[in-house]
Amino acid sequence: MNAMNSPERVCLLRLSAIGDTCHVVPLLRRLQAAWPRTRFTWVIGKLEAKLMSLIPDVELITVDKGAGFSAYSRLREEMQRRGAFDLLLHLQLSLRASAAAAVIPATIKLGFDKPRARELQWLFTNRRVAERSREHVLDSFQGFADALGVPPMQPSWGIPVPPPAAMAYAQQLIPHSSTEGRQRTLLISACSSHAMRNWLPERYAAVAEHAVTRHGMRVILCGGPSAIERDMAQQIALHCPVPLIDQVGKDTLPQLLTLMSRATALLTPDSGPAHMATMVNLPVIGLYAATNPDRSGPYLSRHWCVNRYDEAARKFLNKPAGELPWTKKIEMPGVMELIQTNAVTAKLDELLASLASPAAAATAPNMRKGK
Repeated sequence: MNAMNSPERVCLLRLSAIGDTCHVVPLLRRLQAAWPRTRFTWVIGKLEAKLMSLIPDVELITVDKGAGFSAYSRLREEMQRRGAFDLLLHLQLSLRASAAAAVIPATIKLGFDKPRARELQWLFTNRRVAERSREHVLDSFQGFADALGVPPMQPSWGIPVPPPAAMAYAQQLIPHSSTEGRQRTLLISACSSHAMRNWLPERYAAVAEHAVTRHGMRVILCGGPSAIERDMAQQIALHCPVPLIDQVGKDTLPQLLTLMSRATALLTPDSGPAHMATMVNLPVIGLYAATNPDRSGPYLSRHWCVNRYDEAARKFLNKPAGELPWTKKIEMPGVMELIQTNAVTAKLDELLASLASPAAAATAPNMRKGK
């Protein structure tokens, strides 16, 4: 489509999941930079809004995905009161999201090109981005700004200084950030929302022991309150002979993000926290075998990932990763066992050595004011 002049009102539609909403933020920042007078609205899931409420200069309209049809009825009523947007960016490939798009009035409804517009998304849009393939999810969202003729810019999240309660929580657990020359901290967020992406608790415990005994690190377990996350934390602690701080289920999303801003590194599988960490420039040691880090890895830390996706493709599907569909997941029993403990500790050693350089200190994790 042709380059678009600065519109008055723009709506972004991305309901979930946490990681994907993190990928939307650089798109929003790019649009805000190009169109400073535009009013932005984001239709988003209820849980994800708890995190994105930290983002300034965007109105959030939440959809309770657990409420069923009534949630879309309420969204329709809300949109009828507001009137039509100049532009809707339909950023999610699901029938649930398209049900939301159907009740959001907009002159232009921009979606993915037809080859990528799965779940019949193309039926709910009247403009499409240029066809592209085999790119990271974040880059696929940047294609919307490209289609609108918005000048390019480096991905930026610009998370503002967090609320006092979130900062107090983080300072209690990490009194001094590693950039102040004090004890370094490894966060372990051990679970994805997809169980087959999760690593083994005894291997997490071995990495934690290595972090403490070799590097003198503080190790904090973090995550949500679900039963699988609580059980994983207990199993890690059971297998680990050194002290750990267990904060699983004890924080809010803004508190967790603030904790990440003071930590040294995060260890996690393909999960929302991997992308939260990216927003505050926290290096992520990602564990990838069930999914492809080139598509869904932590955007700024893909070189720190332990990548066994190709090995998994050959073992479980009898073909190399390059012959698989770009979105293919290999969520099968035993797939994460391909990741060995020594490969992860080697990545941690390499990462910590790199952070010891003066150049690395200049880009250490930090929350900052403004955009």
